[in-house]
Amino acid sequence: MHTIMTIIALLIVLGVVVFVHELGHFLAARWAGVRVDAFSIGFGPAIIKWHDKRGTVWKIACLPLGGYVSIYGQEDMFNRKKYNELPKAKKVGHYLSAPAWKQFIIIGAGVFMNFVLAWAIYSTIFMFKPQNVQLPVIGQVIQGSPAFTAGIKPGDVIVQIDGQKITNWGELVIAKELAGKHPAKVSLKRNQESIDVEIAPELRWGLVADGSKTEFRKKGFFGAIYSGARETYYQSKTLLTVLQQIVTGDRSSKQLGSFITIAQISGQAMAAGIFALLSIIALLSVNLGVINLLPLPVLDGGYLLILIIEAATRKKLGGRGMEIVIVCGWIFLAFVFMLTMWNDLARVFGL
Repeated sequence: MHTIMTIIALLIVLGVVVFVHELGHFLAARWAGVRVDAFSIGFGPAIIKWHDKRGTVWKIACLPLGGYVSIYGQEDMFNRKKYNELPKAKKVGHYLSAPAWKQFIIIGAGVFMNFVLAWAIYSTIFMFKPQNVQLPVIGQVIQGSPAFTAGIKPGDVIVQIDGQKITNWGELVIAKELAGKHPAKVSLKRNQESIDVEIAPELRWGLVADGSKTEFRKKGFFGAIYSGARETYYQSKTLLTVLQQIVTGDRSSKQLGSFITIAQISGQAMAAGIFALLSIIALLSVNLGVINLLPLPVLDGGYLLILIIEAATRKKLGGRGMEIVIVCGWIFLAFVFMLTMWNDLARVFGL
């Protein structure tokens, strides 16, 4: 039963996040007058499929670990000669028939929808779920730790870290992660006195929360909307920092996980209730949005960068060189997929 719940949770989480991302591309293409040939949730042979009035094939495929929108002529973006040789009738609804700014919107719409989804979910959670928030009050400082050396004491209330307002312990943890290898400037209150200290750049600061200092918080509509946007921003910024630390070697790549990790976390969240499941959907949506914005070939960010370069240089990129770049992009993604799978298998089987 646990395994079935985990699989169902994975399908729900991935299905929602992928559908919303691809829906962004689909709606933008329709708005731009570009034909959409297929909209698929999953890969491989279709389990269910149907056609809409405009000829788009909608399908649910047998391998539900992603999805795609097939836009007419998008594969010709680096082969304008092929497009130019098409008869006029064949150019109608073609991706390259749309001006560059509309192509930019088509490509960026998927990421945009992921951030909108995360924002909507976080806002909903803040609006309808009273949160028992752990306040940023220090209960214990580990002797000899960076926080101890900086002079932080039990009972201190953390107010700001590197200029960022701190209202709960979760924000404190995120701010600590964002500080990375740089000394963190911390503002705190001690018996109504404001004090500024600097904490050395270490992974663990040596702070323990005062577990008795909590409060229930429920936000109104506008407060929830603002907090939802703030949470989406924080999660995006945190992921970028983590990726940067992995690239620079400050963080181990073993922390990367595949769909196995997503399945396990989704299953746990589903067992914990609807709000926990929604939180995972929002977090995964942020992750998909951020990763797709990276300026790497075959990712949305890579294609957006190409459009920007073409606009700046007034030259269309293409030819053998771009083919090699795209192939290298696919090889890189395959490497990342194998790395994350290995990390998960090594963790599951204790390798």
